[in-house]
Amino acid sequence: MKDYSFFLEGTNGKGVLLIHGLTGIPGEMRPVGKLLNRKGFTVYAPLLAGHGDTEKALLKTRWQDWYESVKKAFFELKGKTDQAFTAGICAGGALGLYLAAEHPKDVSATAIYSHTFRYDGWNMPKFYVTAPLIPIAAYVPYLRNLKFREKHPFGIKDDRIRNAIIGKSGGKDFMEGVLDYFPLRALDQMYRLGGVINKVAPKITTPTLLIHAKNDDLSHPRNSRYLARKLGKSCRVELLEDSYHMIHIDRERGKVADMTADFFAAAN
Repeated sequence: MKDYSFFLEGTNGKGVLLIHGLTGIPGEMRPVGKLLNRKGFTVYAPLLAGHGDTEKALLKTRWQDWYESVKKAFFELKGKTDQAFTAGICAGGALGLYLAAEHPKDVSATAIYSHTFRYDGWNMPKFYVTAPLIPIAAYVPYLRNLKFREKHPFGIKDDRIRNAIIGKSGGKDFMEGVLDYFPLRALDQMYRLGGVINKVAPKITTPTLLIHAKNDDLSHPRNSRYLARKLGKSCRVELLEDSYHMIHIDRERGKVADMTADFFAAAN
């Protein structure tokens, strides 16, 4: 299996572990990663267990396996830097937050882009309605193999960026190794991770930045607001005006990188 991870050496002694989302690959984190690296951060984006391969490979893993990938990569990064942080999109951000819960002395701060307890955005009505049934349906014969495909605009508001990634003009770095659908059983694992985050969040003291698009097509901002209430004073929420779900790729990716860098720079 190809290793899609990437590493960018920085200059300020601070490292950021960038964590991709469900069915994605590290390449989706490269736009933000390059911007953070220009600001001096060492950046490491690992490949989560079961990802970058086939659906069969993904379904052999659970969220705990994804977490082990994050933990291993984080401590590799921490060994090369003076201070280390995590930032991730959706499920990737949740994995970083869980690492902060498990290792509060090691994770200086964390950022979550487009946090998702449920896919309940304006373009995902079926996901919203069926979400409570997924833990049951994921193990029912004839239902367990269901797949949910995203619809246009695929989490990206900017037409040019969307066409560059998924259109005829290229996008190999983003699309090679990506599953363009969500297997039901993988969604079940993501929702199980969300349940764990819901339980541990009130105990987390690690500074946390939540960035969410007001017009997110896949997950409504209520997801981040709900998590913020659970996290309390350790959390800050920033809402974007001109992006959809994939805020780390979309029009305001520069703003996402700036907010992340400033938040991490302020963490002691």
